[in-house]
Amino acid sequence: MADSVGAVACGHLDEVTARAEWILTIVTDDRAMNQIFRSSGRSLLKGAKGKVFINCATISPATHIKVEERATKVGASTLEACMASSITQAREGTLYLMCGGRKNTYKKVEPLLKDLSSSMRYIGAAGKASEVKALVNMVMNINTAGLAEGLGLGAALGHDLTMLREVFSQTGANSRVLETDGEDMQLRDHACYFSAGHAAKDSGIALSMAKPTKIALPLAQATYAQYQAMEQAGLADLDKSGIAELTFPGRGPKKAKTKKAPQKKR
Repeated sequence: MADSVGAVACGHLDEVTARAEWILTIVTDDRAMNQIFRSSGRSLLKGAKGKVFINCATISPATHIKVEERATKVGASTLEACMASSITQAREGTLYLMCGGRKNTYKKVEPLLKDLSSSMRYIGAAGKASEVKALVNMVMNINTAGLAEGLGLGAALGHDLTMLREVFSQTGANSRVLETDGEDMQLRDHACYFSAGHAAKDSGIALSMAKPTKIALPLAQATYAQYQAMEQAGLADLDKSGIAELTFPGRGPKKAKTKKAPQKKR
């Protein structure tokens, strides 16, 4: 891939930092983020003075704050650029970005961010954009679980699901999730754009944010439990629409497993 775009495939993190002025990161979770931004050893922070890190992963706000502190100590800058879009928008450069960090850093990288996005918003200091992203995903996951239950019950009652989705789209049951996931739930097409495992992680982040506030989040808790059930059933790699496998009649974890590709005739 590097050869095809005239780039260099680096063998170590600090080589990336040495070769680039602006470094974009997107990793799986807090553990991975802490690993690439270690305070010592061969991490992205080695030789990072004057560099700017644009961090796009959905991780806990506390980790974003910690990374900013570590970067500041070595003379580097960080910015959260949390993405509220999916693979298609990333490829097309039409992401929606929620940004957090120092305002002067945001202004410095704004031209690059405009090339990556169709719209973006500066939220506030380090950690604030990731808080908002966690809230976005919490509500999205709740909506996804609710849609799976509505369509699942409709199927159990014998309704045509295409008709039901059309009715939903014209009523208070309409949602962005209906547009992106409704047909996939009906057709059992769970090709992964946003995995059930990531949905579980992000709902967990939102619930951890709620603990100090003592706010009750029963819907978020129930949704988190559903995505945890998918993980336990070995379905974490399905798209989040795969939550329908827990609610539709005649379906279940065993039946949801990916079928093996047919053998080619020799």
